Formats: sequence, C-alpha cells, structure tokens
Amino acid sequence: MTTQSTPLRARRDGGNTPEMTGWYLKSEAGPLRDVLLGPAETFGWLGMENAEYSSLVRDSLRRGYRFDRELALRQHREMVSAYEDAGVTCHFLPEDPSTVMQVYARDSSFMTPYGAVICQMANPRRRGEYAAALRFYLANDIPVYDMVSAGSFEGGDFNIIRPGVALVGYTDHRSEGAAARQVADWFTAEGWEIRFAPIDPFYVHIDLMVCMLSEHCAAVCLDTTDADIVAWLRGLGIEIIPATFEETMNLGCNVVALGNDRVLSTAAATDLNARMRAAGFHVYDPDMTQFTRAGGGVHCMCQPLRRDPA
Repeated sequence: MTTQSTPLRARRDGGNTPEMTGWYLKSEAGPLRDVLLGPAETFGWLGMENAEYSSLVRDSLRRGYRFDRELALRQHREMVSAYEDAGVTCHFLPEDPSTVMQVYARDSSFMTPYGAVICQMANPRRRGEYAAALRFYLANDIPVYDMVSAGSFEGGDFNIIRPGVALVGYTDHRSEGAAARQVADWFTAEGWEIRFAPIDPFYVHIDLMVCMLSEHCAAVCLDTTDADIVAWLRGLGIEIIPATFEETMNLGCNVVALGNDRVLSTAAATDLNARMRAAGFHVYDPDMTQFTRAGGGVHCMCQPLRRDPA
C-alpha cells in the first residue's frame, strides 16, 4: 500500500515537482552514501538464444567464456567490500530466480532528485525486473517520479552530468528514441538541460562510454563518443580522462564516482586506472569479469540512492 509520502507518480505535469527530502541525489559525483545493488545469488548469463540483446554477450560467447557461479559470488563480495570501505551503505534488491540479470540494478530504474523512474526493459525476459525495483522504492519511502511508457528505456541511458544537466542516450534497441524523448520532456519541464546522444546499438548504453568521476572530470571513450558530445562536455568545463576502445568494450569506462576523488573501477581497466590515479583519484579495482563478460560493468550494477552535494 502506498502513502502520500511514497506516491506511484510524484511527477507534476508541467514541472515544479517537489524534490525529495529524506533522500538526496542530484548528481553522479557527490560523495555516495547509499547504493542499491542487485543480488548475486540468482545471477546467471542469459543463454545464446538471448544473446541478440547484447553485442557484448555475443562477443563473450564467441570467445568461449562461460559462467562460473562461485567466481561471480566472490567478485560480487569484493565489489561490496569496496563500497563498504568507502563508507557506502549497500541495499539489495530481493532475490528472484526468474530474473537472473537483476544484478544490473541500473537497467530497471534510475534515481532523480524527485524520486525513482521505473524503466521499461527491451529484453522480454528482463521486463519483470521492474517489480523488485518498484517494491524496494515503495518499501523505503522513495517516491516514484514516473514510469516509462512510450517504449523501452533503460537506466544506463540517463546520465546526470551535473545538477540539472543530463545526457540521454538511445539506440532504438535497448532504449528507443520515443521513450528517450518522453523522459527528456519530463526533465525539460523541470528546467533541466538535456543533451541527446544517439548511439549505435553495439554500444548498448551511453554509460558504456561516458561516466562522471567528479564534478569537473569524466571518463570518456573518445573513439566511440561523438565529437559534438565531447565538445559539449568540455564546454561545461569538464576535464576528460580518456578510456581506450578495448577497455571500453570490456566495460572499463563503466565506472562509479564515490565522491571525494574516489572511483570504483575494475581490475581489467589497467590503462584507465593508471590515468585516474595519475590525476589524483583513489581507485578501487576489483576483478569483475563474470559480470563484464555478461554485458554490464560496475556502473550498470549500481543504482545510487543518496549522495551528498558535490
């Protein structure tokens, strides 16, 4: 049962939606306090018959990689330990053996200053993931800003660059243009600046190639990100630390800003990790290959719930 404090649609037509008070998230850069993660216990790779939904999974299967459950559980625990070491409280979606990809908690929803947006997944076998996310938000008094209804749209394509500014990606596959425009219209009405980033389906989501590291710094794959997007980021005063194409295709650019010049990365992103450390960042780099080879990195695996102002 919902209450006035946890509505199923907090968004006001025409904008002026009240911001959350009990929870706070306006950026991808402020010190991270609470994060929502998916359950590793029920994680598994979708089979070859579903590989058409991710070019990254197809590539892993072609290379002969296969799922190792015990290794995945150890890697997930190492990631959780990194969050805890950084002072982040980890919350977990409930286990459901029917939603084996729920570990990628960013896909089914995304957080905003006004509450959570419930997404619509492209893969029919993943559409049920919205239910666990919705139950979590309502149980924790997090309002639902709105639910995507115009087509498929996934959370990795809503990329907050700074308060009131977002990069919205779409491929017309995982996230469709019509749904991206629906989401963008909501936030434009709230006074946000929205920049669209149409990308090739091969690259899945915009957070594969652009991730904030701090308020004024981002990891960007220059080989895959359109030059006008790069120029736009630089015009906002954002310093770019480049990620290589090879690392990006291994989800190496898919990193999480923890705040206070700390970043959660992965062991495989050796070149990017070295560049970030040289720029003064403290980098956590657990081995996450069981998850990256299935098509999602650490940014895909988390849903920030609360951040201090950057």
